[in-house]
Amino acid sequence: MSSGRQPPDAGSAPGTVPEADLSRVRTVPVGGRPNKVRARMFAAPPPADPAARTFAAFAASLPHVLQAEAFTAVADAVAAAASSGRTVLWMLGGHVVKTGLGPVLVDLMRRGAATHLASNGSAGIHDYEMARWGGTSEDVEAGLADGSFGMADETGRDMNAAFRRGMDAGWGMGEALARDLDARNDLAYPELSLLLQSYRLGVPYTLHPAVGAEIIHQHPAADGAAIGDTGHRDFRRLAAALDGLDGGGVVLNVGSAVIMPEVFLKALTVARNLNAGRPRGFTACDLDMQRHYRPRVNVVERPTRTGAGRGFQITGHHEIMVPLLAWAIAEKLG
Repeated sequence: MSSGRQPPDAGSAPGTVPEADLSRVRTVPVGGRPNKVRARMFAAPPPADPAARTFAAFAASLPHVLQAEAFTAVADAVAAAASSGRTVLWMLGGHVVKTGLGPVLVDLMRRGAATHLASNGSAGIHDYEMARWGGTSEDVEAGLADGSFGMADETGRDMNAAFRRGMDAGWGMGEALARDLDARNDLAYPELSLLLQSYRLGVPYTLHPAVGAEIIHQHPAADGAAIGDTGHRDFRRLAAALDGLDGGGVVLNVGSAVIMPEVFLKALTVARNLNAGRPRGFTACDLDMQRHYRPRVNVVERPTRTGAGRGFQITGHHEIMVPLLAWAIAEKLG
């Protein structure tokens, strides 16, 4: 069946193939065209005067475009939430602890710019080991070869014992570990521990385990009932805390690609189920070295689109971006 089109004539003279006639194109005056970039949005170089090269000057020098603008908006949102007593929830993956950011987050807690910490289980393990022995993050591949990976006796034994005490006392998993650390007088670096310092500052730290995904679950002392009881209590505590996001709070997901975005989504639906659709009107930010599906949809997009909020995704290495953000927040808080 013919398509109605004729094949080109191999013998046609050059120039017979149709061409657009650019002389008929309609143009518009450049002065009347909307522009997304203006001169006032450009970056500024470092000041010539060394005394003027402050962090405030650096923050003000950033261009008002793309992720630089998002960075400023998130810092503004956290500072505003801290000033108005709204919840500022930091959700953490283990990499945040391993890259040495504990002191930065402790300072944010003191400033009221971190009112609730929530993390996956690996962050809790790294934090606990740093507090007690001053080292963490073993060579996985080397230990995997002979089955010794994750088999540190004291880590698994003592953390699981803390969970059992927590189950008996009605504590959450984070509280159970914090109380365990607080009762010890032989800690190597207590000042670096988010678990311990949050407890002493009165800032909730909820831990959200994934059974079988953490080294302490392979230890002979692992108690599934205690892990489940204290972990589920922390889920309930997180869901109760989310009401404080309403009308100007901030949630930041830093370095958790799966666990915390999934936990947050479920905790948020519980909070909205119990509070007539609130919290609404909050700012959500995912900050990671690469972009992942769940943080984007479960933290940045779905919660804000269904709740009249704002969502940002800032890509960068934690060990650089978190201190930069913390400095910007501190500058805005004064």
